[in-house]
Amino acid sequence: MASTRTAIITGSTSGIGLAIANALAADGCNIVVNSFTDTEQDKSIAGKIAGRHGVEAVYLKADMARPDECRALVEKAAGTFGSVDILVNNAGIQHVAPIEELPVAKWDAIIAINLSSAFHTIAAAIPLMKTAGSGRIVNIASAHGLVASPFKSAYVAAKHGIMGLTKTVALEVATHGITCNAVCPGYVLTPLVEAQIPDQMKAHGMDRETVIREVMLNRQPSREFATVEQIGATVVFLCSPAAAQINGTHISVDGGWTAA
Repeated sequence: MASTRTAIITGSTSGIGLAIANALAADGCNIVVNSFTDTEQDKSIAGKIAGRHGVEAVYLKADMARPDECRALVEKAAGTFGSVDILVNNAGIQHVAPIEELPVAKWDAIIAINLSSAFHTIAAAIPLMKTAGSGRIVNIASAHGLVASPFKSAYVAAKHGIMGLTKTVALEVATHGITCNAVCPGYVLTPLVEAQIPDQMKAHGMDRETVIREVMLNRQPSREFATVEQIGATVVFLCSPAAAQINGTHISVDGGWTAA
């Protein structure tokens, strides 16, 4: 157990981010839960994590589209717990449209939240990690950080950018006991994906299992969703002593999508 470590997970009130928060808490880390919505439900999540895993956990509001709030999140976490040992950049949004129809505001928001926020949180966390002589940075990228799909120009551009940022940071911090890696999920069964299934069934005239297998998972050779728990476990591994010499690379959790 690593009971003295503190982990920040951006965008962590649902889906992959919440699973990562629970996985790191189960590994003994104090947890900073984050979102921009700032609801009572958001605020209660930290208490549930703390009660379930016997760690300390707090909720800190920060809008990942705002550079000042990204950096302030790290500063507030350090002020609360005294350190920032693990930073997981998970926050992200998506918009699907042909590039000529993609609204400029959507492009700007996706780049800001999916890419620029990671730059700002990392820049704020590295001085703290250097002082401590150790740290783990994990960026949640995507299969789309390695390959492209049509109608996802902003998302693909941002996730490819995350891969480049990950490699560059890793080289800069390699002699300071800090690692920076990426996790590249394929399709993961999150509440947001689950909500898309009825619409896909209607659009394609297929039952649930067929639309999942033939439409949603047609590029995922396993024909199975990854689970949020699998992503959480992968992050825990990258933050463990066993992964101390894994730096500047990625782990794909995509059922073989990017193997070809």
